[in-house]
Amino acid sequence: MPLCHPAAPEFASTAEQEVWEGLLEQLPDDAVLIAGQRVTADGEEVEADLLVLWPGIGIAVIEVKGGRVSLRDGRWYQADRRGTHELARSPIAQAQRAKHRILEYLASTSSRPVGRAVHMVALPYTQLPPDWRTPEASRRLVLDATEMSRLAEGIVGAMRTQTRDGLAPLDAQQCAHAVKMLRRSHRAIENHQVLAREIADEGNALTREQERAIALLRFQHRAQIIGGAGSGKTHLAMIKARTLARDGFRTALLCYSRGLARHFQLLSGTWPEQERPAFVGLFHDLPVHWGAEPEDEFDGPAATYYEEHLPRRLAELAATQSEDELFDAIVVDEAQDFADVWWDGLQRCLRDPEEGVLFVFADQHQTVFDREGRAPITLNPFPLDDNLRNTRTIARTFAPLTPLEQRARMEDGAPVRYVAAPTADALAAADDVVEQLISEGWAPGDIALLATGSRHPEQKSQVEFEGFDGYWDGFFAGEEVFYGHVLNFKGLERPVVVLAVNGFGAAERAPQLLYVGLSRARSLLVVVGDGGEIWDAGGPEVWERISAG
Repeated sequence: MPLCHPAAPEFASTAEQEVWEGLLEQLPDDAVLIAGQRVTADGEEVEADLLVLWPGIGIAVIEVKGGRVSLRDGRWYQADRRGTHELARSPIAQAQRAKHRILEYLASTSSRPVGRAVHMVALPYTQLPPDWRTPEASRRLVLDATEMSRLAEGIVGAMRTQTRDGLAPLDAQQCAHAVKMLRRSHRAIENHQVLAREIADEGNALTREQERAIALLRFQHRAQIIGGAGSGKTHLAMIKARTLARDGFRTALLCYSRGLARHFQLLSGTWPEQERPAFVGLFHDLPVHWGAEPEDEFDGPAATYYEEHLPRRLAELAATQSEDELFDAIVVDEAQDFADVWWDGLQRCLRDPEEGVLFVFADQHQTVFDREGRAPITLNPFPLDDNLRNTRTIARTFAPLTPLEQRARMEDGAPVRYVAAPTADALAAADDVVEQLISEGWAPGDIALLATGSRHPEQKSQVEFEGFDGYWDGFFAGEEVFYGHVLNFKGLERPVVVLAVNGFGAAERAPQLLYVGLSRARSLLVVVGDGGEIWDAGGPEVWERISAG
């Protein structure tokens, strides 16, 4: 019997259950069978009814349709006890779309292609006529009621149609890696669905207060919202982008950080289609989306590519786009990361560069990159005064570093812990702290170990072998300790943060890096490092509050 995920699925229909049970009986022990696999790629979420990963054969993405399915004049119909209705999408197109997105996701998480793959449709209650055919796919890709006892054989037959692509069959190592990454992505999406329900909860009084604050600016076309760490800027940026999309504006939701961009994509994927922005992701992904050459085709340093070349290419490409591709509105989170040349390119992406809607959310005290920029907004900034993330104890610790005085709205919480360690040994000491926290009963998925200087070896390894999407989906899956860097963690949080102060690089950026690191924990903060270096970065008041716990 194949390995199954989940072990006991909840099926959307009896048709899916029947095909699942047939595959359970027919697939070999080394195959993997997954129900309801979801992935988010390029900001689009898809779900495969059933997914088969079969070493030595390949990957099969199967769309299941119950009832009696027919095809007339290029249109698909489904008949059941409620009558006959036209399907909104072709089942073959659905399976193909899911296959492409799954393969794109897997390609982003490994340097090795996953090999041969096929999309299929299973119709367990339909017997197709002998002359059935469609230009969309060969007959081998559609399994009807007469073939339910030969599902595995049908997958092998369909896979033979893919032999001309030159790709090798999936091997056991690729299969294990693919399953790990797919289940991680699925868990990340599930967590964001829970988060979406929490946000929508009418009892979420603090969130409602912040949303009322942004509603005051609903008649402004341009506005800058500023606030300290934990003030809800990222949540409000998403709410603003969603509202604009719902109101008919073609909207882009952008930021600089990969982790934050992935968060935007996963959460916006839970929204109704008509409320999703047209583009969600990294600022630098927009010019590539419009045709700019990727980094590996650029003849020059990576810093030049990202800091100068792509922003200029964005302006050039915007001038060549049709009105349909440009935007009515742009929302930018962590706007303090954007340089002036970036804003120049971004304004060209608006259908009306001078009057188009532009909302930016920023905290100038989180300016941790060596670049300067000012958003093209002349109105005075709108401040957010409340801290809605951290316990009062944690908020008080970094309060001297905040740009605005904040009202801490959460409970007092546990004292901040300090562990003394030489700067060179801070990462190793932080590893020991993580082990201690787990022994105390904290779940690994509750803990993030963040570095201020060189990156943790585990972070380097994960990015190298899993790619950025896989790495960040590991964070959002919330099942393992997360190893990250404060530079890439803005807008994000975890219940417990172990901050390893292992250097700051440029001394002038040390206060901002420390500020970001201290403000990421919701419930418990542990600071590891040399007291003198922390004093130099944060000042005596911050040091006193860290060491007093």
